[in-house]
Amino acid sequence: MTSLARPQTPFAVVDRDRLDRNVARLRTHLARLGVPLRLHVKTSKSIDVAARVFRDAPGPITVSTLAEAEHFAGAGYTDILYAVGLAPDKLDRVVALRRRGVDLTVLIDSPVQAEAVAAASRAAGIRIPALIEIDCDGHRGGLAVTDPGLIGIGRTLRDGGAELRGVLDHAGESYFSATADEQRRDADHERRTVVRAAEALRAAGLPCPVVSVGSTPTAHAATVLHGAALDGVTEVRAGNFVFFDLVMAGIGVCTVEDLALSVVVTVIGHRPDKGWVLTDGGWMATSRDRGTAAQRVDQGYGLVTDLNGRVIPDLLMTGASQEHGTLSLRPGSTAKLPDLPIGTRLRILPNHACATAAQHAQYTVVAGTAGDDGAPRIAGIWPRHNGW
Repeated sequence: MTSLARPQTPFAVVDRDRLDRNVARLRTHLARLGVPLRLHVKTSKSIDVAARVFRDAPGPITVSTLAEAEHFAGAGYTDILYAVGLAPDKLDRVVALRRRGVDLTVLIDSPVQAEAVAAASRAAGIRIPALIEIDCDGHRGGLAVTDPGLIGIGRTLRDGGAELRGVLDHAGESYFSATADEQRRDADHERRTVVRAAEALRAAGLPCPVVSVGSTPTAHAATVLHGAALDGVTEVRAGNFVFFDLVMAGIGVCTVEDLALSVVVTVIGHRPDKGWVLTDGGWMATSRDRGTAAQRVDQGYGLVTDLNGRVIPDLLMTGASQEHGTLSLRPGSTAKLPDLPIGTRLRILPNHACATAAQHAQYTVVAGTAGDDGAPRIAGIWPRHNGW
């Protein structure tokens, strides 16, 4: 299998050159700000992708499942943050990872969780470290920075046999900020909120060595604003940036030319009466994410390109059943539906890279020049690790 014209469709493709450019861009930006990256591996779930970020040796990572933590630990990653609110019944797996020499940190935002972490620490004779999640924008979990329970949770961890390692927030609403100015304000608000929480803990005599922020939009937008960049922050978490997607392009964090993930599909039929081209790539291959629907430009279920990655003007994936994708012209377009015979291979650029990647067990990697048949040359296969 020398090119994208060979493997049976549908399958996920990663453009290695684009991925490397995306990584270099954020790495350079954060180096200027003097704050390290803690890569979030939930997007790629791939050891090979992480190795493109950490060229010399495994570095600090964030995971969204304990299956990710276990998988990456097996590859030598020992500094791991499990950044989803902790279900207490998972603490046995946390303890097992720490006994393997993994410095695994958990995330909590309630007294119940704090007491569970403390109890598990005492029972195992291991001080399990935890970050307290702070809500900076009402997007999901976390404590308000003014919540009086913050200090109590910190004391429960410290005095109960666990370790209070610090605080974390996530500017999830930044994914809906459509201008650079809005994203810079999101980044500044994210920083100010979590630093304020850290200062409250320290004022109460509690330790707070880690002050963690992160989202792909705010990681790129963080800059000097109101006299501060990332002052008081010890790390930045981001993961989507390795691939980017149409949601990120839609809010200006990247361009369509930066998207490193796509899905190759094959034309299997036509409905000229409806203006449809049918493919073998339904939502089981691309996901049903419609993240651009609320944006200024709705990209349906994804943009369509030819096999070499050139966008076909005004052609969208507009429908998805389990194993069928429907392609049609963008509403309002005056273009003519392109002639795409049965057997034609196309690529779909996804709305949400995390969701699309999750449909696949591996990535077919392309890089450099085309093969003998003119299609992009396959440079390798990178496995990914699904599950919880």
